[in-house]
Parts: sequence; structure tokens; C-alpha cells
Amino acid sequence: MSISRSFPALSVLCVPLVCLVSPAIARGAPLTPASTAAPARPAVSAAAPARPASAEPGKIAPGENLVAQGIPNIPSSLAEQVDRYTEFRSAALLDWHATRREMLIATRFADTPQLHLLQRPGGARKQLTFYHDRVASGHFNKGGGDTVVFSKDTGGGEFFQLYRHDLKSGETTLLTDGKSRNVDPVYSKSGKLLSYNSTRRNGKDTDFYVIDPEHPATDRLVVQVTGGGWSTLDWSPDDRTLLVREYVSVNESYPWLLDVASGRLSPLVERPKDGGEKIAYGEGRFARDGKGVYFTTDRESEFQRLAYLDLKTRAYTYLTAAISWDVESFDLSHDGKTLCVVTNEDGIGVLHLLDAQKKTERRPAVPAGSVGGCIFHQKTRDLGFVLSSARSPLDAYSLDLTTGKVERWSESETAVNSEKMPEPQVIRWPSFDGKNISGLYYRPPARFTGRHPVIINIHGGPEGQARPSFLGRNNYWLNELGVAVIFPNVRGSTGYGKSFLKLDNGEHREDSVKDIGALISFIATQPDLDKDRIMITGGSYGGYMTLAVASTYSDRIRCSLDVVGISNFVSFLEHTEAYRRDLRRVEYGDERDPKMRAFLTGISPLTRADRIKKPLFVVQGKNDPRVPVSEAEQIVATVRKGNTPVWYLLAKDEGHGFAKKRNADFQFYATLLFVKKYLLS
Repeated sequence: MSISRSFPALSVLCVPLVCLVSPAIARGAPLTPASTAAPARPAVSAAAPARPASAEPGKIAPGENLVAQGIPNIPSSLAEQVDRYTEFRSAALLDWHATRREMLIATRFADTPQLHLLQRPGGARKQLTFYHDRVASGHFNKGGGDTVVFSKDTGGGEFFQLYRHDLKSGETTLLTDGKSRNVDPVYSKSGKLLSYNSTRRNGKDTDFYVIDPEHPATDRLVVQVTGGGWSTLDWSPDDRTLLVREYVSVNESYPWLLDVASGRLSPLVERPKDGGEKIAYGEGRFARDGKGVYFTTDRESEFQRLAYLDLKTRAYTYLTAAISWDVESFDLSHDGKTLCVVTNEDGIGVLHLLDAQKKTERRPAVPAGSVGGCIFHQKTRDLGFVLSSARSPLDAYSLDLTTGKVERWSESETAVNSEKMPEPQVIRWPSFDGKNISGLYYRPPARFTGRHPVIINIHGGPEGQARPSFLGRNNYWLNELGVAVIFPNVRGSTGYGKSFLKLDNGEHREDSVKDIGALISFIATQPDLDKDRIMITGGSYGGYMTLAVASTYSDRIRCSLDVVGISNFVSFLEHTEAYRRDLRRVEYGDERDPKMRAFLTGISPLTRADRIKKPLFVVQGKNDPRVPVSEAEQIVATVRKGNTPVWYLLAKDEGHGFAKKRNADFQFYATLLFVKKYLLS
């Protein structure tokens, strides 16, 4: 639930058609424990083959880790046609070196994202980790930078372990127990201590721990807490106090101060009284003098604003009151004089620089695109950030605060010329209750005339947002097949204010499904779109939406593709990992209450599976800690009873979506067959 301070873009959800990159590693853990043994040194993984080995001449077989049911043989010629659309990468800025002008980034050269060192803009990438599984985060030691602490899970299970990697010797040491979930590592200002949260005690509560990574035996429990939504935000300048957050829901969270020596937790804000409006607090940083804290909050506002709270007077000062959009991330320079603020302005990440004393603002000139998380260098005038657009994958940049010079540190390769990739346009349509809903419409090139088939791709969350970005594999549908792609932002999406965010809560859950029904009606009015060839797809919560639409509007679509989606809210809540169960109950409702249980059962796609009459493709990771594999298996089995064509792809070495390129590629090949057979024929 914490927001990553470095926009790592490592939580990869291979949602239908494209690997989406999340700015934070969401909380989750595997259904079965990850291996309790962790290697002292990383195991080197050979580069993955371009595609799975052929089962017979001219055919591509799924790897041994994949289970494919109902999926026809995939011709090798198909892979040869589309492979260049699978060859692209991105680079995420994780941290600056403590003293040198060097970046730690995450990028993929084989099968999964790993840590790399960049020593200058445009320089060669030096790979530091070589694991079969993705590396989820990385942080230089703030005291000197000779070591890196990183986190990694096994098989997508999200039981993250923390490791210390010595840059000089190449040795890697396990810091955590090898079994529990360990997240949100944050270095103290001196670099001597590292805080993190762990489920080590009981598998459910995210307690606070502190360790000197150079001396693993110093690891100790600071305080026990109740709930899975606790996380560390920042250390005080004197290394004595932690600024922490208790996350209850997307609409409700609270900042606290934690005394590291005594373990005493002190609330920074009052909880609302019965019936009072709930308030959400996001990122937080101590002021450099330790006399106050900066944080994002929707207190007294529709949007998340950047605020300063004086710790003595408890007076608030709002620094971005003139910006009517969410502040989604920020950082404070090491001299305490400058704030970097990234706002989400209609889906575009916009960079602002604020003078912390004068409260003045300026917008530096950066390349066109959407900016993500910013990090100040400790010793130089550099501000690091990441940037992406429809025509460029995510890459790392720096801005010289004095001269305004922007330098591109990484340039991620694509096998397809991306300079002419279509830019999205914002479309809006009225829903059943008159409320305007918006989405991103990617139009195929002009050479495709007539009415275009449509893929509606629904984001996860539900606290998420479809935003302009590089589409990767999705570009194939546009450029080669002339298929239009629409990414809707139904009610409940973030980015449009907290009132809009609440519109799908509780008994209003199906109102967001009706928003898609209204979109289908809108498509019928558009002269360039084909209302008779519509496919619905989505991942995670978008997977639930896909199944809900497939059962509600079966007569108005051609087919659907569900990736790691919820099929039954009751069984989902009963089997999602313990540390996230109460957090999900706040969003969806408590299945232990008989009335709510009946409601959740009634709206679940599994209850209405007999209404799914159009072909269905289901994709699932066996180790998914968030949406258990049983959610996929029960919808597949039930829909098949009605003789509806069902394809099913299960990866034994994946979790909440496919993070490994070889698996994502096979998913893409199978999806292409599905699209050609059921959408385009």
C-alpha cells in the first residue's frame, strides 16, 4: 500500500495484450510459502530463448512451466510475424549513488528485470544481479554507496526477501528470514540503519523492523502492529524517529511517528469522529530541520495536495492549492530548499519544482511525455526522474537544477520504430445515470479504412487509472490488424477526485460495469468503430470487470479475455493472503456479514457464469497471492459446462500476472490466435 519513492516500475502485470508496469510493488504473498532457502550468491540465469521450443515442426509448444488447455497449436510462422512487437524494454530509476553521479536502474536483458549500474548519461549498463526472478527494488547505502540493498521474491509469490549486495566483492547476503514477506526498505539519513516491514511474526501483520545491513545480526523488531497496511515513509534527520503510515483503504490512511528506541507510536493526526469524512494521506518526508513533515493528503480537498505540517503547532500549510489535480509523488532536496512534485493531470505526470521557503513554483522544460517519481542526488544538483510516452518506453533522465539541462541516462530499445506510434485521445461518454466517463482511445493508422474492431482494456485496482504510456505488444493490434483499443476509466478510478473514487464502493459495485455497457452503446454511435466486433479484457480487478461484462452484456460482445481476475468475491476474500484480507474487505465489503455475503455472491461472475455465452480466455499465475488460482479454475470449469469455448493458460512460475518475458510472449501468441479466431473472423 505504500507508494514507492523511486517509481521502480517493477510490479509487472502482464494483462491481456500488454505488460503493464506499476509504479509500486503492491502488497501480496503466495498461496504456498516460497522456498525458505535463499542463496548467499545470486544464481546466474541464461538468457531466455526467443520463444518456447517447438513441440513438432512448425509449431510452438508451451514451456514445461505452462499449462495450456483448449488453446490450439501455435504456428511458428505466427511468432515470426509478431516477435518484433515483443522485443522492447524499459528502464526504471531506483536510486542515486550516495557520492558519485551514478544511477541504479532496473531493466531487462534476459527474462526478468534486474539491477544495473549507469555511470554516466547514455553509458553502458552494468548488470549487478542475475536471478531467474525479477528484482523488485534497489537502494544504495546512503552512507557511502558501496553496497546495495534489494528485494526479490520467488515465482511471483511476493514473499519478498531483502539482500545486501557488495559492489566491490560481488557477494550477496540474505538479510531477512527467507520465508516471510519483507517490504518498504528505507535507509536512515546517516545510512547506518534500514527500516522495513515484515509479516515474520504471524504472516498477517506488517510489523516494523530496523537493521544495520552491514551487520545482519543487528536486525530487531521495533514494534508490533495490527493490520497489513503499515509502511515506512521516512527517517528523521537524527535517525531517531520514523514517519510511518497506517493504510486502511484508498480513502482512509493515517500518518504516525515511531520512536525507534522505545517503539512508541504517536499519531500525527486525529481520526475522524463517527460519521466524519475519512481522509487519505500518501507519501511523507521530514523537513530537513526535523520541525515538520511534508505529505500528500486529500484533507479539505477533492484531490491529494502537498501539505506541510508543523510538528509543534500542528498547523497545516498547503503548497499546491492552486493545482486541481492529485499530487502523486514528491521528493525533498537534501538541503531542504527545493521540492520536486509530480502531479497527475488528466493522466499525464507533470513535473513541478517548488521553493520550500518562498512557496514559489516553476515548471522545468522536460521532453514530451509523462513524468514519474523524482529523486534528488545527495551531493550534486541533479534531479532524477523517469519519463514515458506512447512513442517511448520508460527511461531514466536527470535535470540540472541550476542550468535546466536535461540528460537521458538510458535509452531502451524497441524492435519496432516507435516514432509514429499513435498517440491516444481522451474520449468521454454519458453513463446510465448521466455521469460522464472518460477513457483513452488509440486509433489505428489511416490506412485501415472502414469500421475498426474494438478491444476494451479495463485497468486493475480498482484504485487504478488508465494513463498514456508505451503500449508494447498492444501496438500490434493497432499497426498490423487495424484494431482500435480503448482504455476506460470507469467510476472508482483514481485521478479524478475522491468523490469519483468512492462511486463504486459497496452496493454500487456494479455501477462501474454499467459504465462499460454505456461505452458499448457509445461505440455503436461512432462511424469509425464496429459495434459488432468488440472484445473485453482486463487484469486483476479488470479481470473481474471483464467477467462481469461478459456475463451482463454477452449479446453485445464477441469474446473476452480475463487475466488473474476475481470470479467470486466471497471465495476471493476468504482465500486472498491474510495480510491483505482486511484491506480488501474495506473496498469490497465484509463477506462474514450475512447480508453483505449474499450481495457479493449475487454480483459475482461465477454466480452468473451460465450467461457467459461468448468465447472466454483465462490467464492465471499459480503463485498469485492476491487473486488465488482457484478463482480462475472455478470460472473455467463452470463456463465450460455451458459448452462455451474456454481457453486456459496457467503459469506455474508466476504470480499476479506474467513477469517473465518467455511466458508473456507465449501469452501474446495465444492471445493473437484468440483475437483472430473470435474477434476478427
